[in-house]
Amino acid sequence: MFITFHRFVQTATAKTFNIQMSFAFQQQQMTCLHHKCRNCLYPQSTVSRQAVPDDKVSWDVEWDDYNPPKHTAFSAINKPWADPDIQDPTFCPKWNALNGDQVDRRSHLGPYKIVNNFPQNPFGRTGIFGRGLLGRWGPNHAADPIVTRWKRDKDDGNVLVDKLTNLPVIQFVAIQRRDTKEWALPGGMVDSGEVFSKTLQREFEEEAMNSIEMSSEQRLELHTQLKQFFSQGIEVYRGYIDDPRNTDNSWMETIAMNFHDETGTFVGRFQLCAGDDAAKVQWMDLNQSVRLYASHSDFLQKVVQYHKSHW
Repeated sequence: MFITFHRFVQTATAKTFNIQMSFAFQQQQMTCLHHKCRNCLYPQSTVSRQAVPDDKVSWDVEWDDYNPPKHTAFSAINKPWADPDIQDPTFCPKWNALNGDQVDRRSHLGPYKIVNNFPQNPFGRTGIFGRGLLGRWGPNHAADPIVTRWKRDKDDGNVLVDKLTNLPVIQFVAIQRRDTKEWALPGGMVDSGEVFSKTLQREFEEEAMNSIEMSSEQRLELHTQLKQFFSQGIEVYRGYIDDPRNTDNSWMETIAMNFHDETGTFVGRFQLCAGDDAAKVQWMDLNQSVRLYASHSDFLQKVVQYHKSHW
């Protein structure tokens, strides 16, 4: 279970940081347990997961009494973005590979197991069988842009420093999800055949700028203006997400990247406007009290470490 951390424009400092953080991420990834997708009702349903204690999460631990309920949401059936029933004789996916229909069934964690024709969640039991709300059997790929800037004094424009830690305060663009009402990063699913770098910009434009409601000319202008900003960034995380939608057979993975507006004059000049799956959008101070959807708070902690800002 390996996670990479790199910067497109490498510096000696970044390289040293990357090596240190990559090792730390690997250790954390190998020892942590998912918990947001266990011991609770499945989202947007009345289906209760079978309770899975910490010592029974690993598939390596035998558990004869494990018999989780089966659930695939009606909203995820017969949709162009969703797989058919795995028993469908016309459904012949190539697991752990990029399929001919451009559906990427490879995992960022490496090869996953197929047990009785079903992909097996590499992080262990979740207490529910099926696809749930997710579209794909196996890994479901997302991309999460973390757009940041320094918090500045409104009068003189100087970067504000926290009084206790004496470290500069950084802000990020946060959206409130329409479905759970939780604050989150403005990310989303990677479309079939889409390069994740395109997804990062597209999702930001749709959820934080409401580009869907713009005219084609306005969308093109916005995309062109943001293209350079999104062409360089820091990869903060690549791997499994502790997402409440995960099941034993379908799970979320992401690539999270940080795009930092050092002067605050580039992204800061745009008017944020919630759109698509976002109910609200705002610049939010980044600190340890921030509680976000899924694993998003963990990603932000890596950003803080990189920029040496207040946490």
